[in-house]
Amino acid sequence: MAVKYRDYYETLGVSKDASQDEIKKAFKKLARQYHPDVAKDQPDAEERFKAVNEAYEVLGDPEKRQKYDTLGPGWQQGQDFGGYSGYPGGGQYEYHFGGSTGFSDFFESLFGGRGGGDPFGSFGGARGARRPRSTQPMAGEDIEADLLVRIEEIMHGSTREVRLARPTADGQRGKETTIRVKIPKGIAEGQRIRCGGMGYPGVNGGPEGDLYLRVRLERHPLYRPDGHDLDSDLILAPWEVVLGASVTIPTPHGDVKMTVKPGSQPGTKLRLRGKGLPTGKEGYGDLYVTLVVEFPESLSEEEGALWKSLAEKTRFRPRG
Repeated sequence: MAVKYRDYYETLGVSKDASQDEIKKAFKKLARQYHPDVAKDQPDAEERFKAVNEAYEVLGDPEKRQKYDTLGPGWQQGQDFGGYSGYPGGGQYEYHFGGSTGFSDFFESLFGGRGGGDPFGSFGGARGARRPRSTQPMAGEDIEADLLVRIEEIMHGSTREVRLARPTADGQRGKETTIRVKIPKGIAEGQRIRCGGMGYPGVNGGPEGDLYLRVRLERHPLYRPDGHDLDSDLILAPWEVVLGASVTIPTPHGDVKMTVKPGSQPGTKLRLRGKGLPTGKEGYGDLYVTLVVEFPESLSEEEGALWKSLAEKTRFRPRG
């Protein structure tokens, strides 16, 4: 389905000249605020979360951001890649990915995002190279493309609808077809999903090629995938690492209570066994939580007096 144009800068609440670091900070703040596991009392949280994730998927990638800044509302319009001479008149494909990611443009999510490269690179030769004329049956070429997948889909498995307009045997644009692609539970970044017979048509009655969808994990506001493990940050106040705290940690398996010991140091990494991504039907990787301390950016007069009093009375001297 087509995606309505959105002002991604407005979605993230940043200016158009914001740095990549500012964009990243804005994304993390909003994504935590609207994540469905956190904002369960907000009925529109899921839609806002999707919008924030979609905006960061573009603005968080310098190449996509440049294209968005240059083309504006038309940045993600599909374009035809004709002229591939393996078939008379060339062939043109257009894919639309449905589902929860909100990205329906094939060329942006496949050729303009992570992975990139020459879209004709998997066709076995330079773009425009001609096949020798022959009356023998020849199999159609395979096609490879990227498919953005959410962590939540990998946790339980999912089914995604894909709309495509495949070329006919004589190289003309064919009718649009919708297929259902099964995303297996536990599939890993870089693995491929085969859609048999969805590649280029065969020549002289030869079999059709296949479509291979290479899994790419969508950015998540809470987790950074590392194989079947996940990395996450736990934001703490200074007094929580000094005095210790009991904190609720969101995981893909549900919330977990974690104890932060008194005197914990920023950068300490804690391990939650079995709270990562599926490794198969039963097993799971681990979730690693890194302690990150944030300090207030501004203080009231009373707060400033308390910090000053602490500085005067404490025996702690970080530089000896």
